[in-house]
Amino acid sequence: MLTLATQEPGEPEIFASLQGEGPSAGVPVAFLRLSRCNLACQWCDTAYTWHFEGDERPHRSGETFERKANQITLGEEEVARRIAALGQNRLVITGGEPLLQANALAKLLELLPDMTVEIETNGTVAAPPRLDVRVDQYNVSPKLAHSGNPAEVALLPERLDAYATDPRAWFKFVIAAPEDVAEVLALQARYRFRPGHVFLMPEGTDSATLRARQEWLAPLCLEHGFRMSDRLHIHLYGDTRGT
Repeated sequence: MLTLATQEPGEPEIFASLQGEGPSAGVPVAFLRLSRCNLACQWCDTAYTWHFEGDERPHRSGETFERKANQITLGEEEVARRIAALGQNRLVITGGEPLLQANALAKLLELLPDMTVEIETNGTVAAPPRLDVRVDQYNVSPKLAHSGNPAEVALLPERLDAYATDPRAWFKFVIAAPEDVAEVLALQARYRFRPGHVFLMPEGTDSATLRARQEWLAPLCLEHGFRMSDRLHIHLYGDTRGT
């Protein structure tokens, strides 16, 4: 069984769209958004996947979500049927933190053997072999200090070492201020991420904020040899579910 986020109460967040971020930006895909996360980013734009009533971890909105309205549990066969019905040949699995449900994901992907699979992860959880063999691309987003997560929880050397040597892994760092780039440079020096596999992406949930931050982020990418990621879905659809 898989625990999914919802687009609306009772309706799982399984949908077709264009990938909005990272190396596959602009590619038509099917999306599967799972619920639950082991981190708590204070600027998280999908807090409805983890910041439930009673959760005292900080989030800048101050909002908590009713679990029953924002979670739904479905069997792997039903999830596979819904994904296949979207008619896409590429699947992006996101969250929350998808790898918290690795065993169920492995069962799901065995039902979808012909799909190219991306998993979006915060980089703190390892995929077991049964799942790992089904993954074509890892979009790894390690969380910097401005996320509010302690480094000893969010930046695990064993996991970052493993992803740094995996040719399937791409790294995407959320940048809220120019000084955040210094943290990325320190991580790059420590882990030696593959050239061309590091993206810097402005934090923001509206076009105006993204554009304003890209003005100073673009020169920093040029200076340090990083790629820049936009957030295409925000420009197209706004900060909405199921897009």
